[in-house]
Amino acid sequence: MIPLFNRVLKRLLVLGLGVFFVYVAVWRVFPFLDNRVPAAIALFATYVLMAYLVIPALFRVFRFFYNPVHLPLYCTTPDGFASDPINIALVGSRHQVILAMEAAGWYLADKKSLFTVIRQVTSAMLQQPYARAPVSTLYLFGRKQDLAFEKEIKGSRGYRHHVRFWAADLELTQEFQSHVRFWRRFHRPNRKHPHAELWVGAASKDIGFAPIRHNAQVTHMIHPDTNSERELIRRDLKKAHQLRGHRLVSVNKPFSLKNRAWRGYLQSDGQITVCELR
Repeated sequence: MIPLFNRVLKRLLVLGLGVFFVYVAVWRVFPFLDNRVPAAIALFATYVLMAYLVIPALFRVFRFFYNPVHLPLYCTTPDGFASDPINIALVGSRHQVILAMEAAGWYLADKKSLFTVIRQVTSAMLQQPYARAPVSTLYLFGRKQDLAFEKEIKGSRGYRHHVRFWAADLELTQEFQSHVRFWRRFHRPNRKHPHAELWVGAASKDIGFAPIRHNAQVTHMIHPDTNSERELIRRDLKKAHQLRGHRLVSVNKPFSLKNRAWRGYLQSDGQITVCELR
């Protein structure tokens, strides 16, 4: 009875927030802008202001006071919502990871900046390839990804494979050290390479675009099968002769997550592939 009450309460709160945001946009922001610029521009500006500034800001204030503590089986969005499951790990130095992934046919994603974002938008409008386009920012261990790689799917605009990696570094705040120790249990240091790092990753596949559930921003729709993406990386590394060895370890029971994209969801078998690089 209590779980049902909690679900109903959460849904009512979400509904209430939605009604509030619609009220502010329709009865406050849009009339203010409509009196100053043409209606089409006012409508677009209202959407941008609410979806990309007001709503994310309020959610981040909320996450400041309520930051759920969970074993990091998945990374999160900047707003604190669950995102891609953790499904792969690489053992090696930063230099090794970059060399191995690029040898396997993956491109190191450019860091997000004004220039790279403009280039990404331009390439999309002109239908030109941009193999190193920046990826969105996701969080694990309280920080954004350290490295990201992508692999285009030829002939499919808006489709691509990508993976984000975080170094499992113990030099973190006390809040995240327990999470790092959890992942480092699956790192067996090699005697010849005792200082090799563990890179925890989330691999997924873009299959188009969709609005985000809680703020109406446009984002990539992710294919539900995240298990096949880790296998793709393992096969590519093996084919490129970059793999010393690998093992599949269970970290949780199979689970599914609601993706932030509208009507999107992700499935995981609760396992990760740990790949030791040459």
